[in-house]
Amino acid sequence: MSTPLHIGFIPLVDAAALIVAVDKGFTAAEGLDVTLVREVSWSNVRDKLNIGLFDAAHLLAPVAIASSLGLGHVKVPIVAPFNLGLNGNAITVAPALHAAILAEIDGDPFDPMATALALARVVAKRRKSGAEPLTFGMTFPFSTHNYQLRFWMAAGGVDPDEDVRLVVLPPPYMVDSLRNGHVDAFCVGAPWNSIAVDFGIGRILHFVSDILVSAVEKVLAVRQDWSEKNPDVVAALVRAHIRAAEFIEQPQNRAEAARILGQPERIGVDPEVIQRTLDGRLKIASDGTMRESGRYLLVGREGAARPDPAQAAWLYAQMVRWGQTALRPDALRTAMGVFRPDLYDIASGHQGKASEASDAIGAFAGPAFNPEDIAGHLAAFRIGRWKP
Repeated sequence: MSTPLHIGFIPLVDAAALIVAVDKGFTAAEGLDVTLVREVSWSNVRDKLNIGLFDAAHLLAPVAIASSLGLGHVKVPIVAPFNLGLNGNAITVAPALHAAILAEIDGDPFDPMATALALARVVAKRRKSGAEPLTFGMTFPFSTHNYQLRFWMAAGGVDPDEDVRLVVLPPPYMVDSLRNGHVDAFCVGAPWNSIAVDFGIGRILHFVSDILVSAVEKVLAVRQDWSEKNPDVVAALVRAHIRAAEFIEQPQNRAEAARILGQPERIGVDPEVIQRTLDGRLKIASDGTMRESGRYLLVGREGAARPDPAQAAWLYAQMVRWGQTALRPDALRTAMGVFRPDLYDIASGHQGKASEASDAIGAFAGPAFNPEDIAGHLAAFRIGRWKP
């Protein structure tokens, strides 16, 4: 007898392992009868997971941490036994803003420090002329998109709370907001950056892998109490997802995976756009300019699927840096405890290992990240809301 599960997701390519696990029958092979429920906003996904309408969810990694700490909503401890993706976001700007940045740039336009410094000059000129502040869209206050935009801007001297506007928009609404002039730029996951480029209304300025070499993006999230009552179901879910991630990462399977993801009830966009994302080959401008990156979106390769508590620590540090919470040792332990490599290892049947890199994040600016010295890390940055 199969176990019925309801799992929520947002139409994004980093839901690939979840969707493929279900639609290729990998969850069924594990004795799970999964119903996928497409949602439009992260608050919907979070709330339905928290109150038990969803058994599991495709979830922003920082939302899992915020929920476990009781930030921005009720406190519901969440665990993440599987990473659905590393990286996968991009910063897309309107043609007018792209031209303004290039007019001010001194250096390589693919260098995030060069563009951040150019943005600072654009912001200063706009202020002097009395123009409205630039508006950037991101998907949620507790989101990688928010922190990645802030990290990039602040490195160039732009205070994201004082010098520009950051607004929350659900991922599927980003493109129309750029088209209508409601935002000048946005940071979102695939495929919405590519859709803006294909419509001729946006240009991809940066892949997030330009800003952070390894940034955990979405996780498979379950409530902690549910995971403790259903350890066999959690293990079965993780095994199905490992199988799906391995399938997606085989180049000969990408076209089939893209067709599965492109279905109207899944992501609902042209499979060719999805395949470009999976292949790390993206059109960045409407003139057809392409850019390739082996790190654009990692679904399973390079150990991407195994949760790394150091990544959770970096996300918690961003919450502290931008005034969303205070720095407390117990909260850091809670945050790191959300990412559960032990549950991944139990399910996979072999002991994994944490990143061997001295810095698991690889940010383009600032010191190497040390989870054992959050205060020292934050003290290195001039712009932020945290005060030692």
